[in-house]
Amino acid sequence: MIIIPARIGSSRFPNKVLADIGGVPMVVRTAMTVQDIDKVVIATDSQEVIDIAAQHDIHAVMTSNIHQSGTDRIYEAAQILGLKENEIVINVQGDEPFIETEVVQAIYDLTQKNRADEKIMMNSCYKYITNPEADDPNIVKVVTDANDIARYFSRAKVPYPRDHHFDSYKGHIGIYGFTVRSLSQFCALSPAPLEEIEKLEQLRALYHGYEVAMVKVVTESFGIDTPEDLERAIRHHRL
Repeated sequence: MIIIPARIGSSRFPNKVLADIGGVPMVVRTAMTVQDIDKVVIATDSQEVIDIAAQHDIHAVMTSNIHQSGTDRIYEAAQILGLKENEIVINVQGDEPFIETEVVQAIYDLTQKNRADEKIMMNSCYKYITNPEADDPNIVKVVTDANDIARYFSRAKVPYPRDHHFDSYKGHIGIYGFTVRSLSQFCALSPAPLEEIEKLEQLRALYHGYEVAMVKVVTESFGIDTPEDLERAIRHHRL
């Protein structure tokens, strides 16, 4: 199951999930992009989103308007849908209308592989980024071990190239794979101090001793966080 959280009241960009890209609302375009991989449901706090999704034959469910994160929202949706605890849930952000199906499939396959490993709470992915890109705090960096298990995520430039130029940073892409069981466990954990400092929810899993498995992908996709990003997305769609 792919669940797309779609909160209508974004503080930086209100109603962005309904922003028009080539005549289709952003969250609907995202859902249409990934619907061949698995069943897709939009989890929202807006009747408007539910109505618009229905117009495009996309299933949507109403969730609470007090959730602090998209992960909490998709967990509520999983409960509403009655998903079994070993079922795979992929969290795809509603502002990723250009995400390649190969990227989501890679996370689905990794989650399937790790389904029985209770140490691994989350599965996600990264792409290689350049030194200048790594300077951007909006691009999250991840450091992994030899088995591509995440050791830390940061908005800072990690690792820091003390003695020489380094151009193989790993840029984290915020798509996550869970089982319903691990999703429930994650949502039951208390927020971590590092999570609060970096504003990165995935650090909660590491803080509490769980693992986040990663897979390298190749992608040209980008999230849409600002009106300027939307203008870029509209230009990209026209290409």
